[in-house]
Amino acid sequence: MSLRMWTYDLAREQSPSCDQISNFCSLSLEAGYNAIGLYLEHRFAYPSTPWSHGTGSITPETIRSLQKEFSDLQIIPFINLLGHLEGLLYTEEGQQYAESRFEGMQACPSNPEFFKLCEKIVDDTLAVFNSEIIHIGGDETRQLGQCPTCADRVANYEKTPGVDGKAQLYGEHFGVLAKTIASAGRRPALWGDMFAAHPTALDLIPRETLIFDWQYFSGPTETAPTPFIDKGFDVVFCPTLHTYNATWLHLPQSEANVRDHVRAAKQRNAFGVCVTTWECALMGSYETIKPAIKGAGRILSSSELFEDSPCVDYSSLREAPVLLRAYLDQSERYEEWARLMGVELQEAGGMFQFGGVRSALKARLLLYSNPFLLWLRNREDLCGEVGDKALDIFQRAIAFAPDPSSRGVSEFGRGAIEFVRFAEACHQAYAKGEVGNAIAAITPARQVFENMMRTAKATHYRGGSAADIERCRVAREHVDVVIRRLKQFGDGSLGYLPSFEMLTHPQFIPHDQAGWWLINRWANE
Repeated sequence: MSLRMWTYDLAREQSPSCDQISNFCSLSLEAGYNAIGLYLEHRFAYPSTPWSHGTGSITPETIRSLQKEFSDLQIIPFINLLGHLEGLLYTEEGQQYAESRFEGMQACPSNPEFFKLCEKIVDDTLAVFNSEIIHIGGDETRQLGQCPTCADRVANYEKTPGVDGKAQLYGEHFGVLAKTIASAGRRPALWGDMFAAHPTALDLIPRETLIFDWQYFSGPTETAPTPFIDKGFDVVFCPTLHTYNATWLHLPQSEANVRDHVRAAKQRNAFGVCVTTWECALMGSYETIKPAIKGAGRILSSSELFEDSPCVDYSSLREAPVLLRAYLDQSERYEEWARLMGVELQEAGGMFQFGGVRSALKARLLLYSNPFLLWLRNREDLCGEVGDKALDIFQRAIAFAPDPSSRGVSEFGRGAIEFVRFAEACHQAYAKGEVGNAIAAITPARQVFENMMRTAKATHYRGGSAADIERCRVAREHVDVVIRRLKQFGDGSLGYLPSFEMLTHPQFIPHDQAGWWLINRWANE
């Protein structure tokens, strides 16, 4: 196992300074990694795309400085050349490359101008990064064949019996780009999921390409690496630290996933292991998962084989000895905080349990510009026993939090539940016609989001998401909108009393009693 690395997800709005990335590089070496992957998407200031450089993007100068400082650590760029290009596609200049207008996150592989852009991005990357490996993305391109031009190409390919048209479309696009990187003396890398779905695409990919096989809910021995290895490709097994699907981080499942992949890598003589980390936006904090990153590195560097049988039911796991030990190395308080947030919180049940999709608590509260979605979908749990248990855990975690970053994560969880309970009290008073009591019940929610905004600002200062500051601001402003609506329409002056769900929705229109915007979904087309 020659490659031991982890990925830093900069694409989810992270904006670290050069010094802050330097700190992560130092941590990587200390933890036994020999490479760090910078997952970039649109958060790198490619010289060829000046129109995509959002505030806080990583610059070529920063990369050159880091490479000079950390000559013994491979700094690997993870760029995207088909899917996960939404950061470019939703700019005015970049929209011309989209597979489908104002939909999805994939560019069009049949657009010659997009392919020229890919070539420029590859040239930029080769010029700035000196790593052996250049990762060019390729995952989750589920819009393959969607536009008319691509659909025609797929149909034409499939006129030949046995041909997978989407595999041909995908393989032709990435095959050329991978060969460009190989001809420059570097090693191209691609994610493995689309090859698992369209295996004949591998026939168009140069054999020196590394396949990064990500499996987050089982060990890789149960899934896709055999076809890759059988076809002569080196494979990097990719577990994850489960942040994106947790209020903070699911520690037991993360440790099991890393162990399973390390064991498989040693048994199958894989090229390496890459520990992924995703989505520390939505009030997450990379500062709080540094010990977990370090603990995962210890597992990768261990001489043990971890002969325990692979875990099939990750949801039942309750132990994370190596990762918790990494927090204990910092302090007993930090270990107790991590245990509460990463293990015990799952036992509250409901939306706090381990699952396979993005955290509903984070997404519904902040991602869709309507915090009342969390009340709408999860009020029964969060106003009941599940919420009581979680609140108790958050309160204890706040007491043990050793620093502002960990305290902010726990205060966010507490604030989310408090908001739902304020909203439910408001709803109950509104339904009874008690407008004054309804307004009094929801008014404290403004302070909830003011507090979250302060936390988001502090997290951004430490390299986190600037968008979270605005998400909290939008949530607070929407509470103000709801208060105004309560004053205007809570007395039945419309001749009817809108349901609380309608009244609190951003698209509420007075006098549209039937809610045409909701029931006539074709209107969004």
